[in-house]
Amino acid sequence: MTTEAPVCVIVVNHNGGALLSRCIDSLAAQTVLPRDVVVVDNLSTDGSAAFLETLSGPLAGRVRLIAPGANLGFAAANNLAAGLTREPWIALLNPDAFPEPGWLEALADATVRHPDIAMFGSTQIDAESPGRLDGAGDVYHASGLVWRGHHGAPVSELPPEGEVFAPCAAAALYRRDAFLAAGGFDEGFFCYCEDVDLGFRLRLAGERCVQVTSARVLHVGSAITGQRSGFATYHSTRNRVWMFVKNMPAPLLIGLLPVHLAVNGLLLARGAVQGQAGPMLRGLRDAVRHIGPVLAERRAIQARRRLSAAGVARAVDWSVAGLLARRARLLDSPHRRAAGPLPR
Repeated sequence: MTTEAPVCVIVVNHNGGALLSRCIDSLAAQTVLPRDVVVVDNLSTDGSAAFLETLSGPLAGRVRLIAPGANLGFAAANNLAAGLTREPWIALLNPDAFPEPGWLEALADATVRHPDIAMFGSTQIDAESPGRLDGAGDVYHASGLVWRGHHGAPVSELPPEGEVFAPCAAAALYRRDAFLAAGGFDEGFFCYCEDVDLGFRLRLAGERCVQVTSARVLHVGSAITGQRSGFATYHSTRNRVWMFVKNMPAPLLIGLLPVHLAVNGLLLARGAVQGQAGPMLRGLRDAVRHIGPVLAERRAIQARRRLSAAGVARAVDWSVAGLLARRARLLDSPHRRAAGPLPR
């Protein structure tokens, strides 16, 4: 008898090549299978998703291939897939993330132990150097910078399970109703920082995130877009500014704006040394040029905010040492209610 969880796993593919096949093989080897799998193919030209049309094995009949006919970007493609399922939970999985067999079972178990939590993150291990962490939850710094906690640290230093600011969407679980109520990912971001932005908005709405240490995936990281590519630099630069402007409560926004501007100036100076000044300048230019719609979003987000400015201040990282070391940051342990069955 097949054990399954009321989860839709969403994979967004764009020329994933052999990575997508390995990702799906890893998903088929789960001790608990998802009820539903949606693969959105963002106008791939390498035929990497074609094998899904004749898929056999444990996932046969569970996988839907959606080809929207355009590259929607990571944000919009995930939003599209989230609207196509009726499962109460959605798990996002990058095509360059390869879950260990107990990954989905560990996440499903976490929803039982933490029934009041809407977001869960996975332990991401560097696929090319399995002794090192790729990330243990996303951290948001008061300056507006973001990073994957403990990126590059030895796996032996993995923090215990606990609350973090937000999950990395390379391998994350969201309660679908909360995801949809928040509007899903900001499609204007296209890709990069959209997961931290969503985590920020969900936190403002009163939701929290638990990082599940036993839910482990191997992650290549930027295998599709390229590490430190101009594409990645442009989008991450622009989106960091938008995220800061949209989500920071007014008292923090006013007080921290000089810090945010100074940090962007320092990053630009470093980018000039590294040959990244061009895409960074374009990112900053477009962040300012298109700030009007972002301010309109800000008004709507802040109008329905349930978390106080003090609560936001407690959730963000203020440590310079933590920023430089890319340390993970555990918040207060979430209150655990009596465990109940997974929603069916």
